[in-house]
Amino acid sequence: MPDPLVITHRITIPDYELSEQFVTAGGPGGQNVNKVATAVQLRFYAERSGAISADAKRRLIKLAGRRATKEGEILIDASRFRHQERNREDARARLRELVLEALKPPPPPRKKTRPSRGAVERRLQAKKGRGAIKAMRGRVEDG
Repeated sequence: MPDPLVITHRITIPDYELSEQFVTAGGPGGQNVNKVATAVQLRFYAERSGAISADAKRRLIKLAGRRATKEGEILIDASRFRHQERNREDARARLRELVLEALKPPPPPRKKTRPSRGAVERRLQAKKGRGAIKAMRGRVEDG
């Protein structure tokens, strides 16, 4: 049975909202890779979770992308390491980072601004100056 996942000192995901399944991992490892289930599939039932707000859930599912199912469940596969416990810690750490990112409020929308008349004039004068310098680089005419 998984332990509760502590996100911050005020937010903890209870163990009944998490589900872990151990599966065999692909990749290098010889014959052992076919016998031992070291990879972890961590499922977090985000849509049913009471640990985070509705806005944070929406951002979390959006951040999860392809790792989120239609039912609002987040699936994290961890198979970086050859030990089950290290993969379990890795999956939990990745879920924690994802939830922490979702807890951040979105930035305020950008306000459109226009450059001042003086800034526009200075830019155009600089362009003319650069154009004049480049025009001087042409061939010299005998006269």
